[in-house]
Parts: sequence; C-alpha cells; structure tokens
Amino acid sequence: MAVKDPYGHELSGASVAAADLYQRALDAYHCYAGEPFPLLQQAVADSPDFVMAHLLMGYMTLVGADVATAKIGVRAFDLAKDLPATTREAGHRAAVAKIMAGELQAAGRILEDVAIAHPRDVLALQTGQLMDFLLGDSRMLRDRIGRALPAWSADMPNRHAILGMHAFGLEETALYDRAEAAGREAIDLEPRNNWAQHAVAHVLEMQDRRAEGVAWMRRDGSPWTHESFFAIHNYWHQALFHLGLGEIDEVLSLYDGPIYGDRSSMAFDMVDAAALLWRLKLRGVDVGDRWAPLAAIYAGQPRGGYAFDDVHAVMAYVGAGRHADADDAIATMIAAVNGPGDNAMFTRDVGLPVGQALVAFGRGDNARAIDLLREVRSRAGRFGGSHAQRDVLDLTLIAAAGRAGETSLERALLAERAEALPLAKASPALAA
Repeated sequence: MAVKDPYGHELSGASVAAADLYQRALDAYHCYAGEPFPLLQQAVADSPDFVMAHLLMGYMTLVGADVATAKIGVRAFDLAKDLPATTREAGHRAAVAKIMAGELQAAGRILEDVAIAHPRDVLALQTGQLMDFLLGDSRMLRDRIGRALPAWSADMPNRHAILGMHAFGLEETALYDRAEAAGREAIDLEPRNNWAQHAVAHVLEMQDRRAEGVAWMRRDGSPWTHESFFAIHNYWHQALFHLGLGEIDEVLSLYDGPIYGDRSSMAFDMVDAAALLWRLKLRGVDVGDRWAPLAAIYAGQPRGGYAFDDVHAVMAYVGAGRHADADDAIATMIAAVNGPGDNAMFTRDVGLPVGQALVAFGRGDNARAIDLLREVRSRAGRFGGSHAQRDVLDLTLIAAAGRAGETSLERALLAERAEALPLAKASPALAA
C-alpha cells in the first residue's frame, strides 16, 4: 500500500517512518523554524528512493544560499532525478530543475500547475510563492494562495502556513487590513510561524506604524526568535521600525547582534545587512568599519547570478569604498544581460541601472543617480523583493535630489512619500 501524506498525496519510495520524518521537516519548513535538515537526512537514509525528501532538500538549499549550500541542493536533485515519481512529484522535480537553471518564472509556472491540481500541496504553494517573491510578482504572491483557500478547512494541519502566505500576498497588493487579520490569525494558530510574523511586520512597515511594529516584534517572548532560520530578516524589519523612530543605537545594536554579528555568507542575510547599512548611510549615520567585512564576503563570492543580490553587493562595495569592486560588479552585470535564465531580464530592466545609480551616488554624481533611478523606479518590481525592500531606491533618489540641490524634485518626492505614508508627514525626509 502506498504511503501518503496527511493531505492524501502519495509519497513514492517512502516508508511510514520516512514519511513521518519528512512531514516533521515540512512542518518546520512551513514555520521557517526548527531543524528540518537532519530530519530529511534521516528520511533518505531510511528510504533512499524517497523522491520528495530529496526534492525538499533541493528546494531548501538552492534558493538564497551560498555556493557550498547550493551544492547540497544539486546533489539532492541528482539523487532524485531518475527515481520513480507520481505526476505531482514529477512536477516538483521539474521545478527544482528550472530553479537550478535560473528559470524562476518557469519554476513558478510548474508549481502553479501542481497547486492547481493539488491545492493542499503546501510545499508547492510555499515554494511557488517564494518564486513570486524572487520575481517581484505581487499579483501571483496573492492569487497563488487565494485560489487554494477553498480547499483548506479550519481543522486541517498547517492551515497556519496557508494563512501566513496569504497574508503576505495580501500585503504586497496593498490589502493591508485583510493581510494583518490573516497574519495574526496564523500566529494565533502557530506562534512560531516566521512568515506570518514577517507578513504582519510588512503591514506595519507599509502603514508607517513604527511603534506598533516594535511592539509586534517584541511581543510575548518573541517566539519567532527561537530556532528560526528566518529570524535575521525579521530582525531587519525590527531595525527598520527603530530607524523610523530615530532610534539609531537600537538599529546598530541589532545589526551588530542578530542581523550580522555572525557575518553570514548566505545571500538573504547579506542583502539584509547591506540594505540596513545603506539606509543608515542615507541618513548620514557613521557606521564605522561595519561595511568592510560585509564587502569582503561579497568580494569572495561569484556575481551575476541574481540581480537583486548583485545590487546589494554594489551597496556594500560603495559603502566600503571598494570602488574597483563596484566597477567589476557593474561589468559583471553588463555581461549578465546576455546570460542565461531570467536573470538577464532582471539585470537589464532593473539591476544594472540601479547598480550604476548606486555607484554614481557613491561618487557624488547625484545628477546621474537621479536620472537612472527616476527611469527605473516604476518597474523596480521586475527584479524581485518586496515593496519594503525596494523602498531603498526611493530613499536613495530622495537623498540624491537633496544632495544635488534639486529642491523642487526633493519636495515633490517627499510629498509623494507623505501621501503614501501619512504618519511620515512630520518625519525627516528619509523616514526609512
């Protein structure tokens, strides 16, 4: 008799014991917490032909990872590529192959089809939404999850994960009240759900509710801080709330501690570090030598694979005064325009002009920075990230206008920002 998961999906090659280990790993992954990797290792040791266990390992190690971690994902795919699989599992395998090839849009489409056929496949929904995030596709962030909701009753296991993902999709399409309600409901069901914690933080950020944001991040012992592999990004959100309140010491303390105290080489973590230091730079805050170790780690990594990461590497190089490295990064991005996968489009449409704008800003060529950022800002979503992350482009444009003496432009941009963030009307220009 075929072994099945709690939602009725067949798990090819799995024993009952391996399926239990896999489900426990999935439960952890849905929260971005705990230790899913040892559980998966035990699962494949028990059942070497367990295709979904190998593919879950691939998903978790191929996206936003450093080179060494990504090699684990490649190995996992190699072990899975010839194993017997159901149609659903074959869809997952095809999606992992597309991720490895840098074809994120194709991976997202495959996972969309898997989830349409199997709306209770939480892994297809979660990984698909991650593709939407990397692509900056706000509508799919919402609709991918929304179309699956009718298949989810209130008593189903991991419903909190669906609500947390739905909350983020609603937030990225400016449906803030519904997003906050869904995120808080998810947290009520599972306080360790880091994605739901993050979705509510996004709502509070986009509505400029800074003090509430700090309270949200510090609530009830902060379950999201424990055994979480998404905590750094949530700490980044907490730092933004403090920054908006002008609490610079709190921001620096978070940076030196949970955000980048360990000097991670993981792409997602480095993006958070660079983005936070850049916001401080825009405010004229002296961050001491904090740029140097971040830039050094970026310099030891290959570039040209994902424009969003490359832009943040340029921030680090400019911040650290490593102008030759910044120029090299731009040259790599120019080459990436003609490279394989979706990154060619990401780089051409957004990454390259943004990188060039950051270099110009760092060299005091504010007029060029202004021209480049004004031209690209309306399509910035094409290279991924969230509205909160891409906000750094508007902040840089405001700063460049001020430094260039373009008072009319600066005034217009500030008025635009105040209209979007009503509570920022009495705040400094760079209410980050």
